[in-house]
Order: sequence, then C-alpha cells, then structure tokens
Amino acid sequence: MFEFDAALVGDIIKQILVAIDRIDRRMEGVVSAGQFVASDAGIDKLDAICMMLVAIGESCKQLDRITNGILFESQQDVDWKGVKGIRDVISHHYFDVNEEIVFLICRNNLAGVRKAFESMLEGDLKPDA
Repeated sequence: MFEFDAALVGDIIKQILVAIDRIDRRMEGVVSAGQFVASDAGIDKLDAICMMLVAIGESCKQLDRITNGILFESQQDVDWKGVKGIRDVISHHYFDVNEEIVFLICRNNLAGVRKAFESMLEGDLKPDA
C-alpha cells in the first residue's frame, strides 16, 4: 500500500482553495469574457486569474506526484487532466490564452474543483484509502 504525507497534501489543498477564493473574488462583477479585454483593468484581472489557474494546475501536478496518482481517484467527476493541463496552456502559450475559455472555466468548473477538494479535506484524505 502506498503511503503519503497527509498533512502536506492537506496543506497543498488548502493553498488551492485559497487560490480558488481569489479567482472567485476577482470574478465578481464579470458577466462576460469580453470584460477581460475591454480595459486595462480587465486585462489585469485576467492576468491575475490566469496566475491562480497556473498555481492550481501546478499544485495538482504536485499532489499527483506526492500521492502516486491515487488522490484524484475518489473524485472522478472532475476533469483532473484538464485542471492540470490548463497550467501548461497558460504557461507555455500565454499570449494565445483565450479569455472566453478562462471565463468558462471560472464560471463552470471551479465550483466542482472546490467541492472535490473540500470533500478530500472533510474525509476522503486518508493516506491508506
């Protein structure tokens, strides 16, 4: 049976939840993707949100390594490959980031990611699960 440092994993998950909170706060009042590119303030908001998406994706990759790929098995409703992959897209193709995709991710996917991580912290996070 593979074992991992549950305290470390819990700390990383808490950091991810803080990043999601920051995205949610930055998304307040954003009703369309066009708002991201309509002004310098919108572009700054998009930049900040993208940074948090990169941090979340990188942290998920780290969690996958630490837990030998088993952590996300209990939460199969989330597209973990997509969560980790958005990090690569933003990091390697930043000037090609599509504001519509970022908007849709924030509106449609982050709540499920939050729920999955909260569930892990509330009980699913067991080193020998």
